[in-house]
Amino acid sequence: MEHFNEFIDLLKSLIRQPSVVGAEHAFFRVLQRELEERGAKVTWYEGVLVAQGNDPESSMFSSHIDRHGLICTGPNEFQFAAFITGKVGTLFDNSISDELKLTLMNRFDQTPVLAYEPWSGAYRGKGIIDNAYICEFRNNLIFEVEGLEHVVAGTPVGFLDKLKFEDGLLSGQLDNVLTAAVLVHLFSLGYQGTAFFTAEEECGGSWRYLLEWFRRFGNSTNELYVLDTSPYKNREEADKQHIVLRNRDEHAEFNIETTQTIVQHCTQLGIPFSFKDQYIEKLNQDSGLTGQKPQGLGRTELGRITANSQGLVHGTTIQIPTTGYHTMNETASLDSVQSFMRLIMQIANIQTDDNTNISA
Repeated sequence: MEHFNEFIDLLKSLIRQPSVVGAEHAFFRVLQRELEERGAKVTWYEGVLVAQGNDPESSMFSSHIDRHGLICTGPNEFQFAAFITGKVGTLFDNSISDELKLTLMNRFDQTPVLAYEPWSGAYRGKGIIDNAYICEFRNNLIFEVEGLEHVVAGTPVGFLDKLKFEDGLLSGQLDNVLTAAVLVHLFSLGYQGTAFFTAEEECGGSWRYLLEWFRRFGNSTNELYVLDTSPYKNREEADKQHIVLRNRDEHAEFNIETTQTIVQHCTQLGIPFSFKDQYIEKLNQDSGLTGQKPQGLGRTELGRITANSQGLVHGTTIQIPTTGYHTMNETASLDSVQSFMRLIMQIANIQTDDNTNISA
C-alpha cells in the first residue's frame, strides 16, 4: 500500500504525544503542524479541529483524538480523567460501577506516566503508578503516582506509550490515535475532503462539538463517516474480520444507504467485514440460554450525533477490530489496518497502484 511505512512512522510519533480526555489542546497543536505540512487548511473550534482540502464537501470523516489518562486533583492524588471531564464521579451517587472501579484499579498498576501542561504540552515530569484505591468518602477511584508528588491540581497525566510490533500485530494505546493517524496520512495521499478530530469522546462529549460545527457550516443533510476501534475478547474473534461495521448502536440507527455503500466497497476490495450489532445480538441470544446478563450494543460518536441532530447529520461507522481495549496493549493486526486504509482511500476517491506492505 502506498506510503504505508510513512503512515507507521506517523503513528509512532503521534502515539508518544499525550492527549488525555479533557486536555487535548496540546495534541491539537501537534495535529495542526502535521496536517498543515501535508497541505490541509486547519481551523480550530472548541472541542474539534477541522482539516480541509480543496473540495471539502466531497467526503467527511471524523476521528476522536482523546485517550484515557489521569488528572491531578490534589497533592499526589490523581483520578481517572474520563470520570472528571464527564462529571460522572461525584460525592452523591454511584454512577461509576464498583466493577469498573476495581477493573481500572488493577489495570494500570506500575504503568509509567507523563505529566504535561494542557495547553502547550510542556513537560511536567514523569512517574509510575504505584497505588490505586477506592476512596469511601468520595465514592471514587484515586491513583497515587511515584515521581509526580510536585504536580499541581488540574495537570493532565498521560500513559507513557510507544508503538510495538510483534507477529504481524500493532499494539499500544491505539484508541483512537490509530484512526486519527489514518486521517492525517490521507492528506499525504492527496485527500481534498474534510476531516474532523474531536475531543472528549471517551466521556461522551464529542458529538456536541461536531453538531455545533454542522449547525454553523453544514448543508441541510450531511453524510459523515466516523472512524474508531472496536473491541473483541481475543484474537480469534477479532481476526474473523478486517473491518467492523454497525447498523446501529444504543442511541440510534445508522444510515442504511451509507452503510450498504461501505458493504459494496468491502466486497469489491475483497475485505472481510462483519456487523458488531449483529455479533452482540448473537452473543446475547447465547447468553440468554445460560442466564448471563446481556451486553449493550455500544455507544458511538455517530449514534449520539444522529440521535440529537434531527436528521442534520447521518452516516455510518467504520472500525478496526482490536483486543485489549482501553489498555496500554490494545492490539490490531497489520492486515486489518491495511484493509482499513484501502477502504478509506476508496471512499475518499484516492487512486493508487502501489501495494507495498510494511515489514514489521
